[in-house]
Amino acid sequence: MGGVFKKIVIADNCAKHANIIFNHSEEYSGSTLFLGALFFTFQIYGDFSGYSDIAIGTSRLFGINLKKNFAFPYFSRNIGEFWRRWHISLSTWFQDYLYIPLGGSRRNKWITIRNIMIVFLVSGFWHGANWTFLAWGFVNACYFIPLLLTKRNRKHLDTIAEGKTLPTLKEIIQIGYTFLLTILAWIFFRAENIKHAFAYFSEIFSSSLLSIPDFPGRRDSLTTLILIIIFMIFEWLGRNNEYAIEKTGENKNRIYRWTLYYSIVIIIVLYGANQQEFIYFQF
Repeated sequence: MGGVFKKIVIADNCAKHANIIFNHSEEYSGSTLFLGALFFTFQIYGDFSGYSDIAIGTSRLFGINLKKNFAFPYFSRNIGEFWRRWHISLSTWFQDYLYIPLGGSRRNKWITIRNIMIVFLVSGFWHGANWTFLAWGFVNACYFIPLLLTKRNRKHLDTIAEGKTLPTLKEIIQIGYTFLLTILAWIFFRAENIKHAFAYFSEIFSSSLLSIPDFPGRRDSLTTLILIIIFMIFEWLGRNNEYAIEKTGENKNRIYRWTLYYSIVIIIVLYGANQQEFIYFQF
């Protein structure tokens, strides 16, 4: 049910707004374009992690246990942590069959930098023969290399704010900074071509970034933003579990639990009319 919620409620509703903004980006202000990038950021997460969760849940019905593929990546405190939590199966494959065979980080720093760059560029190329994917891989390599050189890439192996209700101010700043870098990188992933990506960036980094977002469906997008907030609250509360919804309400009485479950079903029914194809079907 969690995977279906991610796909139908979060990803598909975000896709509706992201498509309008990205497909007509030349018509909108920097603030609107940033909002479009934000919607795509949650679209691709809801789409792919939802797809993974559905596959994992379906396989368990047949007694097959598949590996967890996402571990609350948008709560990461740096890009190194993000890549340990995002698309875990692919990241692990690249580590085992590309990065380590190339020499990993066991040799001098220039060889290590080369290896990191190769891994991220190949990761981009894996998504398609488009310069935008290579640019996305290159940008993420540039994010990651400073962490590697300062030996901070293996920092934050624990769960954020473990045993606490809220993160510290420092952790909030780290999450916000990492999330912002992630949003900007996803622009390359979503753009039609390199020219489109740079035009998108040029408008975001202009004075119009301070304007009020305005595009068709703006009022409807507020509902989507509220759904995203509710979703992220669930993710935060369930971050210590393997899956966010896994133990939600387990210490509560039956009425509470079933009210919660039926509420999720009702939300899926009410906001599941904007069905979109899975993004990763094309890869």
